[in-house]
Amino acid sequence: MATTTDATTDATDALGYEQARDELIDVVRRLEAGGTTLEESLALWERGEALAKVCRRWLDGARARLDAALAQEEGEETEPTEA
Repeated sequence: MATTTDATTDATDALGYEQARDELIDVVRRLEAGGTTLEESLALWERGEALAKVCRRWLDGARARLDAALAQEEGEETEPTEA
């Protein structure tokens, strides 16, 4: 049986990069503005951490794809062409 935390994590993991980034920006603004209770601040912090992980996964995936494309391009440049 999935808990609320599991469902929230699954929903967060399904976010696209731009969605996660925009929500993370909002979380940071709310934390910086203050005026929240300790419990609210902790919940915002935890949400921010989860969103940051989503962004990091997207960026790591993009970096891996870029590295693979560059490696393939370099491999094609060094291969002799057949005549």
